[in-house]
Amino acid sequence: MSMDIYGIKTCDSCRKARKWLDEAGVAYRWHDLREQAPDEGTVQRWLDEVGVDKLVNRRSTTWRGLDDADRERAATVEGAQSLLQEYPMLVKRPLIDTGDVVLVGFTDQTGTTLLELP
Repeated sequence: MSMDIYGIKTCDSCRKARKWLDEAGVAYRWHDLREQAPDEGTVQRWLDEVGVDKLVNRRSTTWRGLDDADRERAATVEGAQSLLQEYPMLVKRPLIDTGDVVLVGFTDQTGTTLLELP
């Protein structure tokens, strides 16, 4: 199984996920959202898979810095897609994409779920 993890290096949940996967011997590709924003097709697939509410981090510093018009954009899939490409730090982290499954956030249960995937 190939796996991509999107996040930022300083995020505690991202560090926990990477440490857990490293210790479990699970291979993955790391993508730092600060260095490269995901492309339009990728964001659209995430939105289709998990939805706006689960994908947009409304507790982030980036969210708090947005004006009301940008926050309103996040209410629709189309608006959220453009917002997430413009502000990739709004993606809840870590985001794990296996190509078949998209998981947002990380707990030990998330790791167990990943190990059970074909």
